Amino acid sequence: MIIYFLLVGFASLLVGVEFILDTHSSRLESELISNCGKYNSGETDRATLLAPIDRLRNKAVLMIAIVLLVMIIVLTMFVKNISEPLQHMIEVSKEISKGDLNHTVRIEADNELAQLGRVINEMASNLQEIILLARQMCRSGDRFATEAEALIGDGEIDGHRARELRVAVEKMHSELTTLNEVIEYFNIYTVEHGRNGG
Repeated sequence: MIIYFLLVGFASLLVGVEFILDTHSSRLESELISNCGKYNSGETDRATLLAPIDRLRNKAVLMIAIVLLVMIIVLTMFVKNISEPLQHMIEVSKEISKGDLNHTVRIEADNELAQLGRVINEMASNLQEIILLARQMCRSGDRFATEAEALIGDGEIDGHRARELRVAVEKMHSELTTLNEVIEYFNIYTVEHGRNGG
């Protein structure tokens, strides 16, 4: 982004320096004085008298046109290299926030936006790892709850302890069910998605 501002600044500086050099040149001064003398003596007309100023005005208009052209080129580059990748990241981030972790940011550049894209991709990857670990924990918890309920049902534990264990198992089972529902909300990469490129 700094490069874009430097390009506009450089073009403006060149135009400014050129204009200052033209307005402070001894050639312009001597031409104006000569034309004034010729005009006063009747040797020349008004158009010739003002010719150096007209050239300076035309040059100023040309310089302004060049600066505007440079600004349009820089703005076009800015839109292509900044706005489009930024819009892509916004769309991917919205999908991730909806729970769809299949999306990744793809930016072919080496700038701050590419770094931000990599951070978003790492965040999505970390979320996937957390969800996979939570799924494994849910499966282990479900197996434990099933085994504990079977033990309670077999009557191998006395009545009071069995009731306490049953309450604890039911609470754990409820929490695991809630965790499973939250996990199922996310659509994460599977091995097939990863191989097919999402």
